[in-house]
Amino acid sequence: MEVRQAQDDVRRVYRGGFAGPLVSALIWAAASATYQSGSPVTTMTVLFFGGMLIFPLSSLVLKVMGGPSFLPKGHPSSSLAMQSAFTVPLGLLVAIPLGVLEPSLFLPASLIIVGAHYLTFISLYGMWMYGALAGVLVAIGVAAIFAIPALRQASGWVGAGVLLLSAVPLYMSHRAEARRLR
Repeated sequence: MEVRQAQDDVRRVYRGGFAGPLVSALIWAAASATYQSGSPVTTMTVLFFGGMLIFPLSSLVLKVMGGPSFLPKGHPSSSLAMQSAFTVPLGLLVAIPLGVLEPSLFLPASLIIVGAHYLTFISLYGMWMYGALAGVLVAIGVAAIFAIPALRQASGWVGAGVLLLSAVPLYMSHRAEARRLR
């Protein structure tokens, strides 16, 4: 199978990938709410374990919409998708001790990790929009850690908003491609 065909399959099956950022936004909002309530350990728990639910919940969203919700068994892009997904919980194993030492750094560091994981989606989906999403999330995390410490408190909410907003053009891109292929 050619790379282009594999990317077409990924975009078609996962509807441009919009469900992932949509579900992620909800998990980031839940983690941000727990952070605002003064519970850094709960924040870390929500983001770590909630992150593990992103793919199953995204698949559920796609299933409810009708049509496929998984790539066919043996698809060449399945392994890249899984490898990309594992980078986040592994990265959070670095962000969690950082957050234990300084709770205000956990969410910005996590934004950098999540943003970096979206870089592989450029190749997986063949969509430049994932590069933009990666860049924005990483920039928010870097700015909060190094340049604008006051942003640390709100960085999770900002990340949730960016993820939520990114779901719209990703879905619209899928709709446009589906119309073009009819």
